[in-house]
Amino acid sequence: MIHSGTPAFWRATLALCLGSFMIFANVYITQPLLPMLAEAFGVSALQSGWSFTITTLMLGVSLLLYGPLSDALGRKWIMLFSMAGATLCTALISQVDDYSMLLLLRALQGICLGGLPAVAIAYMGDEFSKRALSVAVGLYIAGNSLGGIGGRLIGGFVGDWLGWAAAFEVMAVVSLICLVVFYGLLPDSAHFKPSPLQPRKMAADMLTHLKNPLLLVAYLIGGFNFFIFINQYSYATFLLSDAPYNLSAGFLGMLFLTYLSGTLGSMLSGRICHFIPQPLVMVLGIMLLIAGSLVTLIADINAIIAGFLINALGFFIAHSCASSWVSQHAKHARASASSLYLLFYYLGASCGGFYLQPFWDAAGWQGVIAGSLLVLCFTAGLALWLYRQTQIALRPAQG
Repeated sequence: MIHSGTPAFWRATLALCLGSFMIFANVYITQPLLPMLAEAFGVSALQSGWSFTITTLMLGVSLLLYGPLSDALGRKWIMLFSMAGATLCTALISQVDDYSMLLLLRALQGICLGGLPAVAIAYMGDEFSKRALSVAVGLYIAGNSLGGIGGRLIGGFVGDWLGWAAAFEVMAVVSLICLVVFYGLLPDSAHFKPSPLQPRKMAADMLTHLKNPLLLVAYLIGGFNFFIFINQYSYATFLLSDAPYNLSAGFLGMLFLTYLSGTLGSMLSGRICHFIPQPLVMVLGIMLLIAGSLVTLIADINAIIAGFLINALGFFIAHSCASSWVSQHAKHARASASSLYLLFYYLGASCGGFYLQPFWDAAGWQGVIAGSLLVLCFTAGLALWLYRQTQIALRPAQG
């Protein structure tokens, strides 16, 4: 086993963090480029957003496939395939001159991108000692968030300087470097034991999870919160690229630095849950999301940034609690329960733009916030329902 603090631990952890950075940088590179893509290809705000949503949609669906495949075929090679396929797609995207082809490649890229996030923690579970695992997972999740920020900064600054195609070229080079280093650093699996594919059992497990209201409601909370949170950023790029702000793609990329408050939110959520029931912590996170959304209505760039900082803090508090709730309340097949949570999570990212578009068309940013509040009130209600269920479950024990 790989133990904490050893050279093997740091090699493996660095490799997985680089892989995580590379995957999520590729997912989010298009977000600061949306106004530029709309202008370059003559498409609407909603259509330019498809370059992001099609990737997250296919990534979410692919998560259901890679986990079982890695159980049968092995971990490391699945992750290498994922990174290599994503790198190739990024390079090809930089050469397209047709928007339909760009969307097709982004869809294929989404399928490739799912391999590493679906398998990385399973690899760590196989190879790391229990103590080393908790440290490595924390660093790996930090790689996720840094990748999201890094991809947006690369997209924003390179796109602003050299154009959207050059942003993908630079990302392809960065991805190739990460792939080579990942291959060189990550130890081969030493404790992996292959198991046969059992599609019927997989389907039965997932159906059981979906029939469990305590899990289904958590899936809906995570999915609908991300549905709003991530797509607010997409429409904010159009708000801030227009008068009176007139921000360049580079500065739009910097907007996503507000994600850093989400790191604090993830760290705080576990501690808050020691004092407040988990569903109420979810409500707290959603209330912060509502408050941050309202702050962005103030027509001042500093207020808008502050609003997004509050949004990220609240979203990641709620997301961390909902994700943890799933792992605690899945009675069996916890891996498939977590995969379903991620499926709802990325489906939310993919569909939110379609929901918010009519609000944007009707009333601009004010419309986006109005549409957001409707959904967030719904998810707050779901979290309160979970709290009620926990109170009902406690009554017999108290009696």
